[in-house]
Amino acid sequence: MEPWQLTAAVAAAKLREGRLTAEALTRSCLERIAEREAVVKAWTFLDPQLAIASAREVDKAHTMGALHGLPIGVKDMIETADMPTTYNSPIYQGLRQGRDAACVGVARGEGAVILGKTDTVEFAAAGRRALTRNPHDPARTPGGSSSGSAAAVADGMVPLAFGTQTGGSIIRPASFCGIYAMKPTHGVVNTEGAKRYSHTLDTIGWYGRAPEDLRLVAEAFRLFDLDRPLGKGLRELRIGLCRGPNWHLASPDSQAALELAGQRLEAAGAVVETLALPQPFEGITEAQRVVLLGEGRGAFLHEYVMAHGKLHADFRDRVENHAEIGGAQLAGAYDLAADCRKLFDALFPRFDVVLTPAAAGEAPLGRQDTGNPVFNSMWTLLHVPCIAIPAARGRHGMPVGVQIVGPRFGDAALLEVAALVGPVIDQR
Repeated sequence: MEPWQLTAAVAAAKLREGRLTAEALTRSCLERIAEREAVVKAWTFLDPQLAIASAREVDKAHTMGALHGLPIGVKDMIETADMPTTYNSPIYQGLRQGRDAACVGVARGEGAVILGKTDTVEFAAAGRRALTRNPHDPARTPGGSSSGSAAAVADGMVPLAFGTQTGGSIIRPASFCGIYAMKPTHGVVNTEGAKRYSHTLDTIGWYGRAPEDLRLVAEAFRLFDLDRPLGKGLRELRIGLCRGPNWHLASPDSQAALELAGQRLEAAGAVVETLALPQPFEGITEAQRVVLLGEGRGAFLHEYVMAHGKLHADFRDRVENHAEIGGAQLAGAYDLAADCRKLFDALFPRFDVVLTPAAAGEAPLGRQDTGNPVFNSMWTLLHVPCIAIPAARGRHGMPVGVQIVGPRFGDAALLEVAALVGPVIDQR
């Protein structure tokens, strides 16, 4: 097995034991990229010599952080001191901010090798699409907006990658690409240095190829300080199977994947019960849309004023409020979100975790349609942690995932559950 084929957790163990070096792992990942990048097109910036030099410095370190020696991709929405950050916008092509985003700084401090920048939908929102293709079928999207990060991890180019989620931009691409991903509780990972779209919704998360990979990054961000361990075995878990208010928008593939995941967990001894969300949740998807568009007005005003001609029409529409989002409507969306957060958290004496679709179906054909975020946006607005788990294959042979969801600040417990249920659900 080549080093690039190792999961982050397995590679981390070899690095700690001295059976692998950061330089060898980085070189292996770069060789994989050289072999596959012409097809997958996951990266907007790579400097192999810079990456190798960084890996050599890590190999010289006297201490080992949580991410020691692990190459990591960074979505091109997140600033890096030694690489351009373009947001996939013509306004910012070639721009070097000269500083690391907070999450990149943490990753470097914990020993990660920043391998390069991964492609994204413009401003992680609309406009220009990433050039990235789904590694399982290059005719299909890898999802968006964290297109390059998901595809790079799925194709073995890098063991870990950062993404961002404002609607469904971490979890949905994980489903389309057949990998694991974590969107943590809103606010527990500092978003400073990532281009803002919505202060209420923007969340930084990460991709890996196993539940243990996600845990490594969570350890780097001290997420295990937030709550007490769950301390349960698989047969003690109580799982709420939630079809949700948008179930009618799930394809037969997505519906079958959720039902199959529930059946597998039940057969393994977990208690699986149907969870019907309270009536106020009927309006939560629309509330997320209102918040997204309402806060997007201010997010792109600077570009609208300073570089109007280079700003895509999608963003000009937001600034000009073509959606006609009023203050009362926005305040109502905030209030509904606050109410639903409390209602959702109150479910957890009854359940340990909620199981629900990760996407509406298989990855669509082409690059323009990056998929419907309807099975993600409500959880993003609720500020709850989510973990994507590969579950099945659809009728076109493409991956279809599910996600598990926990209460706010229940990130550590959710990671414990992922380690228990991942091998049961993911039987590829």
